[in-house]
Amino acid sequence: MSIETPLDLIRLSIDERIYVKCKGDRELRGKLHAYDQHLNMVLGEVEEVVTQREIDEETEEEIVKTTRREMEMLFVRGDVIILVSPPLRTA
Repeated sequence: MSIETPLDLIRLSIDERIYVKCKGDRELRGKLHAYDQHLNMVLGEVEEVVTQREIDEETEEEIVKTTRREMEMLFVRGDVIILVSPPLRTA
């Protein structure tokens, strides 16, 4: 199994759990079921983590809030994806 194009790495990750970083401080971890040439993806057994940052007006300190949720199935549009990390493969 050789990797000649970037999408080959995604193809080799079908039915594996992957990490996807999205715009808007969203992170997804889930099992890759399908993708297309636009990097639209269908993920299953998904955990989503959304990070929100706010500045406290009185103390001027940054407040970081994280929200987690789990979904059985999720369609991810390719234009919101920043990074895709395939599963760690050990020899």
